[in-house]
Amino acid sequence: MNIKLDNLNKTIVNCKKCPRLVKFIKKVSTEKRKQNINEIYWGKPVPGFGNLESKLAIIGLAPAAHGGTRTGRAFTGDKSGDFLFKCLHEVGISNSPISKNINDNLKLKSTYITNILKCVPPADKPLQKELNNCSNFFNDEILLLKNLKVIMTLGKVSFDNCFKIYKKKFKSNEKFSFKHGKVYPLPDNKFLIACYHPSPRNVNTKIISAQMMINLLNKVKKIAKI
Repeated sequence: MNIKLDNLNKTIVNCKKCPRLVKFIKKVSTEKRKQNINEIYWGKPVPGFGNLESKLAIIGLAPAAHGGTRTGRAFTGDKSGDFLFKCLHEVGISNSPISKNINDNLKLKSTYITNILKCVPPADKPLQKELNNCSNFFNDEILLLKNLKVIMTLGKVSFDNCFKIYKKKFKSNEKFSFKHGKVYPLPDNKFLIACYHPSPRNVNTKIISAQMMINLLNKVKKIAKI
């Protein structure tokens, strides 16, 4: 792993800037879920993972309480991750359709996966000050991905906060509205793409389907030239 990225990830894992999130992570990791009662939870902020030479970054909102917070890897060990990695495997981005734990030998093709917020928030609703605290970590990840061409955001909150970072950085007055599949050019020659979050609720209510995700990922691959 690149030394700069390794140091950033260590800083993320050791971060305690948000007392509310630190307290909630401890609660989740102590009380656990019935089916995971015998597991030792990761119980810390969750850094991103993937190839530093990646052309694509997939951005979620935050780790799941019993997914990334348990396993230590974003979108790993929860239903949203199950859906996402099945689709990533279908289009040839992931070597496996299953993402269970950090020792499962999963590898991504030219793709980096992370979250805007590195800690799970109560009720999946982060406070703005918590998002602000974490924004520098996300910005550093983007800067370290020197070959990055496309940022694909999962869900409106992720999309809005990613755009907010760019708006602040480039002093842009352009308005970006969240719409599934919409492609926005960014001032640094990257593209921002909106995608519905693959949450169980969105999947069950057919807001997003596997075919919709696969179609968008194939579009993303062409833009990123993966």
